[in-house]
Amino acid sequence: MQAARVTVGAVLFPALALGLAAVLMLGELWIARIPASIDFVPPTLAAILLIGAVFAALQHAEILGAKTGEPFGTLALTIAVTIIEVAIMASMIEHGHEDPTEAREAVFSAIMIVCNGLVGLCLLLGGFRHHEQEIQPMATSAYLAILIALSVLTLILPDYTTSSYGPTLSTSQLIFVSILSVLLYSAFLFIQTVRHRSYFIDVHVAAEGHGAAKPSRLMTIVALVGLGASLLGVSLLAERVVPGLEEALRWLGVDDVNRVTGAAVAMLVLLPESMNSVRAATRNALQTSLNGALGSVVATIGLTVPAVAILSLATGREIMFGLDKRDAMLLLLTLLLSVVSFGAGRTNLLTGLVHLVVFATYVFLLFVP
Repeated sequence: MQAARVTVGAVLFPALALGLAAVLMLGELWIARIPASIDFVPPTLAAILLIGAVFAALQHAEILGAKTGEPFGTLALTIAVTIIEVAIMASMIEHGHEDPTEAREAVFSAIMIVCNGLVGLCLLLGGFRHHEQEIQPMATSAYLAILIALSVLTLILPDYTTSSYGPTLSTSQLIFVSILSVLLYSAFLFIQTVRHRSYFIDVHVAAEGHGAAKPSRLMTIVALVGLGASLLGVSLLAERVVPGLEEALRWLGVDDVNRVTGAAVAMLVLLPESMNSVRAATRNALQTSLNGALGSVVATIGLTVPAVAILSLATGREIMFGLDKRDAMLLLLTLLLSVVSFGAGRTNLLTGLVHLVVFATYVFLLFVP
């Protein structure tokens, strides 16, 4: 097998993203004079370069992962995705300060997209090609235990607390839940990378990986620098893209802009890693596929929620985490379905189809609430 390599796009997009970010910051007065008929050009260009930088970040993270091996490779991708999501979510909170639901919608969207859309697609395509696929029951059990605990504590519990008004957590409750999230995710990382690392290694990948060439030291350094540049570019351009996206949705007449924006942001951030998960499922490496998919959503809750809590406490802006009844039911259905799907240790295309039906329901309700 050939070693991973850095493509031209992985170098070009981060450089262009940083260059455009510098131009936008230094040329505020010049940009303000752009005619209204073409004022969409800067945010559109920023969106294109942001998407390219996201893909570049994931490619660099993949090279670093190839150097360290599994499950650290998947972990590198997951951490990169989380940093990108936190950066974009911070921009959403900064721009939409009048509505405190942005973080909730982004986190909930990530769960629905991964646990129903991505997982369903992986199971469907993998089952169609290989009939049945095996997974590590102990690994999926660990993922689901963390996912259930974190999602219920952060998205369901705020609806039932009484120390604050509405579906919110008081300051002390927010700090407590954030600490629990970090502790649970840290414990999960210890299990995944140290104590029970073998649970998360796909037998098919292990068999194929003996002949794989690892990236050189120079390639690893280039990937490390490229990853930092990509993440910085995404963070800076997100400040321009998120407001433009929300304004475009309002112009199109979308009723609930925050829900659709949250779904769009989650889909953008998860797209590169989703492609890796789908490819792994089609080559019968379902455990590797689930490591990327479920790992990303566990990190989204375990790391993003505390980061958003810090932003909330630092800025004094209220954050609503509690879901309404409709979304709470969809979340509970997703968690229950996930337990049933992975409980037997084997999956088929029917399992994937059921997940995709729930995902289609979620998408439909975005536009027809």
